[in-house]
Amino acid sequence: QLQIVESGGGLVQPGGSLRLSCVGSGRTLSSFTIAWFRQVPGKNHEGGTCISKSDDKTWYADSVKGRFTISRDNAKGSVYLQMHNLPPEDPANYSCAAANPLQGSCAVATYHSWGQGTQVTVSS
Repeated sequence: QLQIVESGGGLVQPGGSLRLSCVGSGRTLSSFTIAWFRQVPGKNHEGGTCISKSDDKTWYADSVKGRFTISRDNAKGSVYLQMHNLPPEDPANYSCAAANPLQGSCAVATYHSWGQGTQVTVSS
């Protein structure tokens, strides 16, 4: 059974950058389409950033285009989210999620396995 573990969150100043990572255990993430979503407590997941199994397709929510880059290293079974120019905002949990590799979507409902997330706070 796939378990996902995220890392790299923390406190960053507005305008700063942060790089998040996620890895799988039980099964390698290289077998799945992978996404990163942001969630503020009490609200829905948002800001989907997704990458296909073979790394040939990526999808970005409008809110993160030009600022976030998703990438993967299938040899390491890892997926990364590089975030730049982070705006001041409420603390949020960034979760990594896996979907069937035939899924070509960044829709939350298509993702079946989720990590616990890593907390990101953008504040001065």
